[in-house]
Amino acid sequence: MTNVDLSRAVWRKSSRSGNGGNCVEIADLHRGVAVRDSKHPTGPKLMFTRADWRTFTDAVKRRANDNS
Repeated sequence: MTNVDLSRAVWRKSSRSGNGGNCVEIADLHRGVAVRDSKHPTGPKLMFTRADWRTFTDAVKRRANDNS
């Protein structure tokens, strides 16, 4: 996913984010998901296909459940 126009992206933080400022924000896009550092909204963004994002979030959830 290259050359994606993010000028109209709607960014959101997790509802589990606190006010500590160490958050990432995501934007749902037509063809995928964009991720950015909430402290540096004009900085670099990571782009994921929907399938790759789902693989990543599923792995994070599995890891969190393994440690509970």
